[in-house]
Amino acid sequence: MIGSLSRAGRIGTFAVAAGVARAMYAGLRRRQDSSCGVGPWHRRNYAGRTVDLYAGSAVVAGSALAAGAVPATLAILVAGACGRHDDLNGDERRGFRAHLTALRDGEITSGTVKLAGIGAAGLVAGALLKERTLDKLLAGVVVAGTAHLVNLVDVRPGRAALTVLALGAPGLLRGSAVAAPMGAAAAVLVDDLGERTMLGDTGAHALGAALGAAVAAGNGRLGLAAHAAGLVAAAVYGERSGTGVARSPM
Repeated sequence: MIGSLSRAGRIGTFAVAAGVARAMYAGLRRRQDSSCGVGPWHRRNYAGRTVDLYAGSAVVAGSALAAGAVPATLAILVAGACGRHDDLNGDERRGFRAHLTALRDGEITSGTVKLAGIGAAGLVAGALLKERTLDKLLAGVVVAGTAHLVNLVDVRPGRAALTVLALGAPGLLRGSAVAAPMGAAAAVLVDDLGERTMLGDTGAHALGAALGAAVAAGNGRLGLAAHAAGLVAAAVYGERSGTGVARSPM
């Protein structure tokens, strides 16, 4: 399913991803009464409102189950797991430089775990998607880079989900396998915009990895190189400008 899909296939994939994500989100929210809005499943957002993190796990489940191909599923699950680790154990340090500096000093931060884990998952997914060595490497950069990009823009309600929908729309029209992350993102968008939930690193990284896998699968070397260059430029810009600031304290 990672390649080109028919119109019916795209509709079906979108519906499955959205249905699974919505069902899981609703199920997790039923636990809120017993938790009273506190604990590891809750955060205060940029405006100081208490929101849950259920949307993150929901979109991981929805996009992974609907992806239908090993490379995409692997990237989604690993990116989601690394993001979840950061949601639970992250600190205020932001940017590659801060985490690499900590690593040089002998400290393994949650950001370092994300960098290594998502990077490795991207390279493995790229190796499974492409045949030639250079194409494998470029595809790996696209998968990991897109995961980072979606997390980078997740600084206000709905921005990450809307980014996935906007970036995926052209591919959806061409038959690309972007329907899975788009369906999962659409399923939680209203609650995200309403500041009842947030994707967190769990959901943002997973949606980005899913989108990246679809983009990598649907492009040849020239397209891969162009996407990889754009993603690296976005990462450098985010590092220098401090754009990627989390919506909640960890």
